[in-house]
Amino acid sequence: MIGDMSLRIKENVNPSLIIILSVILIISSSITITANNNNFFGTNFVIAYSNLNQTRSNHLTKSSIDILQNVPAKKVHVGDIDIAYKTLGKGKPIILIGGVPLVMDAWPPSMLQELSSNHTVIIFDNRGVGNTTSGTKPFSIEQFANDTGGLLSALQIHKADVLGFSVGSLIAQELTLMHPAMVNKLMLYASDCGGKESIPPSPQVGQAILSNPQALSSVIKNPSQTAQAFLPLLFPQKWIAENPNFVSKFLTMFGMLKEIDPPDTIIRQFQAIGSWTGSCNDLSKLSIPTLVITGTEDVSVPSANSLIIVQKIPGAWLVQIKGAGHGLMYQYPEQFNKILQTFLDNT
Repeated sequence: MIGDMSLRIKENVNPSLIIILSVILIISSSITITANNNNFFGTNFVIAYSNLNQTRSNHLTKSSIDILQNVPAKKVHVGDIDIAYKTLGKGKPIILIGGVPLVMDAWPPSMLQELSSNHTVIIFDNRGVGNTTSGTKPFSIEQFANDTGGLLSALQIHKADVLGFSVGSLIAQELTLMHPAMVNKLMLYASDCGGKESIPPSPQVGQAILSNPQALSSVIKNPSQTAQAFLPLLFPQKWIAENPNFVSKFLTMFGMLKEIDPPDTIIRQFQAIGSWTGSCNDLSKLSIPTLVITGTEDVSVPSANSLIIVQKIPGAWLVQIKGAGHGLMYQYPEQFNKILQTFLDNT
C-alpha cells in the first residue's frame, strides 16, 4: 500500500513539494516514524498507513465518557454569545474546534486523555450548539473563527495549538489567517480549503443530509438520533457492516451525551459552509507547523482535498490513513493519537 500511495501522490502532486518518507515502520498497532535529520518542519512529507490492526475496546467505555461529562462546564461571554467550554490537563494550551454535529463531550475520551497528559485542552460548543447561545450575528465560518479567537482571549490565552475537525478545520484555517499571532501549531483533520478548488462530497452517501439539511428536523430529536443520521457520513459503509459491535458502542456513546447540536443550528451551519468563499488562495501565507490528516475513504470531505491543502502550506505534514472515513479519530483512535503526539512533539 505504501508503494501504491507513493505512486498515486507522485502522479497528483509536484514532486518538488512532497517528499515521500521511506522510513515508516508499522508493527501491529505500533507506529514509529524516523527521518534522516531532526528538522521535520520545513519540508513537506506524506505518510500512508495501511493494514491497521486496531483495538477499540477502551476508547468508548462508559467510565471514560462519564469522567469527561463529570468535568464541570463553564461559560464565558464573547461578543454576542455565551460560550460553554471545558478545560482538561495542564501544559501548553490546545483548543479543539468541532464539526457538525459535534458537541464538546463527543470528542473521543482517549484522545482527550492523551492530549491532556501534557497540554491544557480546551473544548467548547460552537455558536448555537449545546449550551452555547446562538447570538444575533449571522452564522459564517469567519464568525465562528472570531468566536474561537474571542474564547482564547477571554481565557487569557495568547497563543495555542489548534486542532480543527471537519467544519472545525475550516474555522481553524480562518482563525489562523485572521489572527495568526494566536496560533502556534495547526492541525487540519478531514479538511478542505473551500471555493472552486475543493472537491465536493460523494453523492452516493448521505445525500439526503448534505443536499437537504431541513430534513434533519424530522429525524433528529436527541443525540443518539443525530449519530444515527450522520453514521454513513462518518464511516465507510463496508466498515460499518463489518463492525456492528463498534457501531453499537458508538451510538450508545452519543446516546449518553447531555447536549445536542439542534436541527436549526445544523441547518445554519450548513448554510455557513455553503457561503464560505474558501481559503485556498491564502494558505500559502501560513508559516507555522501544520498537520493535514485524513482517511482515504472519507465520503464527506474526500481525501484528495488534503493534497490540495498540503501543496499550499509550506512545510505541511500530510497523513492519509487507508480505509478510514470521516470519523477516523473514533475508527482508529490509537493511530490518530500517535500521529497527533508525533506532530506536536517533533515540530
